[in-house]
Amino acid sequence: MAEPLREPATTLEVTTRVNGAEHTRTVEARLLLSDFLRHELGLTGTHVGCEHGVCGACTVLLDGEPVRSCLILAAQVDGREVTTVEALAPGPEQLHPLQEAFWDSHALQCGFCTPGILMTLVPWLRDNPNPDEESVRLALSGNLCRCTGYQHIVDAVLLAAQRAAGVGASDGEGGPGASAAKPESSRA
Repeated sequence: MAEPLREPATTLEVTTRVNGAEHTRTVEARLLLSDFLRHELGLTGTHVGCEHGVCGACTVLLDGEPVRSCLILAAQVDGREVTTVEALAPGPEQLHPLQEAFWDSHALQCGFCTPGILMTLVPWLRDNPNPDEESVRLALSGNLCRCTGYQHIVDAVLLAAQRAAGVGASDGEGGPGASAAKPESSRA
């Protein structure tokens, strides 16, 4: 006679490194990573928009690569490294170079999509340090923004790439106070 089926575990223990700090929690097996970050760890920079992986607002880095945290269970990040938008800035009075370029290019309005866009583009710029406008637009195609029309976001990404390459930055670093020229754009 076969053994009766066991009920699946409804909770499990998850240990993950988030923004450099290790966290262990007992969570429901069905808990989404986005909810784990927001409700268990209080990291509310990860926004939840569509809950279907379409809008990109919930994008975080998992082992350095962008993922939609609304499509991943918290249990799937056990033993892995998660980075959220809260960890981008190097310090409380500093912005990440991409955040600074967004500021300088007026690339955000309501800001709801901004964390997901930043978390998509940071590793993309790492892998594509000399982008053109078309490639930036393609990289952004998985992130929805209802406010900006994208042009200023594209400008910000190109500006961040220029600054990283030392092009147009007065101090060679592209840090605060850098006077980088606006990237040329073929679209208004």
